[in-house]
Amino acid sequence: MVEIKELNKSKVHEFVEVLKDVFEHSPWVAERTAALRPFDSIYSLHKAMVQIVKVTSVAEKLALIISHPDLGSRVEMSDISQREQKSAGLDELSEEEYENFISLNKKYVKKFNFPFIIAVRGKTAEEIYSAMEMRIKHTGETEFEYALAEIFKIALFRLKETISDNSGQRVLKERTMTYGKGDVFAYRTYLKPLTGVKSIPESSFTGRSNVLFGLNVKAEVGGRGFLSSFTEGDNTLVVATDSMKNFIQQHLGKYQGTTAEGFLAYVAEAFLDKYPQIETVKLVGEEVPFTKANVLTNSGIAESNTVFNSSRGEKAETMIEVVRGESGNEVIAHSGGIVDLQLIKVKGNSFASFVRDEYTTLPESSNRPLFIYLNISWEYEDTEDFYSEDPLLYVASEQIKDISATVFDSMETKSIQHLIYHIGCRILERFPQLREVNFQSQNHTWDTVVETIPNSEGKVYTEPRPPFGFQRFSVTKEDLIKEVEVEMPSTTLLK
Repeated sequence: MVEIKELNKSKVHEFVEVLKDVFEHSPWVAERTAALRPFDSIYSLHKAMVQIVKVTSVAEKLALIISHPDLGSRVEMSDISQREQKSAGLDELSEEEYENFISLNKKYVKKFNFPFIIAVRGKTAEEIYSAMEMRIKHTGETEFEYALAEIFKIALFRLKETISDNSGQRVLKERTMTYGKGDVFAYRTYLKPLTGVKSIPESSFTGRSNVLFGLNVKAEVGGRGFLSSFTEGDNTLVVATDSMKNFIQQHLGKYQGTTAEGFLAYVAEAFLDKYPQIETVKLVGEEVPFTKANVLTNSGIAESNTVFNSSRGEKAETMIEVVRGESGNEVIAHSGGIVDLQLIKVKGNSFASFVRDEYTTLPESSNRPLFIYLNISWEYEDTEDFYSEDPLLYVASEQIKDISATVFDSMETKSIQHLIYHIGCRILERFPQLREVNFQSQNHTWDTVVETIPNSEGKVYTEPRPPFGFQRFSVTKEDLIKEVEVEMPSTTLLK
């Protein structure tokens, strides 16, 4: 690869030699761009080359489009085009597939008088054929612009394969520059079932049927190429957030795995494969939970396999962030999780010996009900285990919920801090593939209305006043090692 700073200093003929195939069989684009040097990044170079094309005549634009080979054809094409078509499997078409491509492309060419052009990176032959079927319905003017837009996209892919650009890394790290789409709801019926998960003593969870799979996704993307969209209103490289929504929903239909974690990793890779201007992808997926409805059958009351209740309870949540690097895509952050878990224990909880001064009105309690809200997330020691399709490595939110309830039930809880520490240690014991468990907890314990009831140990409570206490805490493997060394009490560690 050539450093962009070297390209800036090169002679015109050297500059053209390096970039002559960025636009297929059209070295004139590179020739005219050379005079606009220097460029501070691949994106500024790409923007200049695109602008060169945009200001040319319609005849020159048409000549550029026509210089591209028909997809699947066996005619002369540049080395780069050959590699691109090979990556999409277009060099391995069966005779029938080849004839279908040629037949449809002939219809396309007959209608528009130029070949069908698409950036094939990250696409299968089937997806390319479907795109051709859709775009052949366009008007000539619309399809002319479509073809140019795809050429510009191909050019950016090729530039990133040709030029090494480290000059803008500092800008990307220092400046917040992302955009995205939230509340992307996607539902799929009959996703591949999750089976074979690790069995643990605290939980009866054995897997998910995935008959009904629902996810609410938030997608956030970034890249140095988007700077001009903020500073100049230049949308040349902007992927519309509506397209992001459709991309996520369509890929749920293509996903062959069993978990939300695997799906988000699959979509993140697909984003980076398709859009070279995207350098970072962060996806957060929140489960849209459904529970099987109970119905009367010939054998009595049983869970339905087709009717579900929409649940408003706790939800699984997963996150992945991937960046494009020189040596490939890298996962820089990940987590599994469960959010909005609400647990109340009616007795066996105390809170005493805290600081008391002139501001203190809370009485000490040796046996109170404790109502907590929990958000729990976990990170894997080996990032690849996060999205692995090996069910024995998978950590299910259902099992985390059951561990939390079991520890809560077994402990004499001295505080919420005390509780979440021991929940975290138990999780790490059961799942050694994890490196850390993080908690966000809130205290929503009810206020007492009736202190004593004759002949009963019960009391009457009401909702607490609006201010609530909260805690944030991380439990690591070092904590688990320390607990084992001092022999954790049997009330906090079940064997």
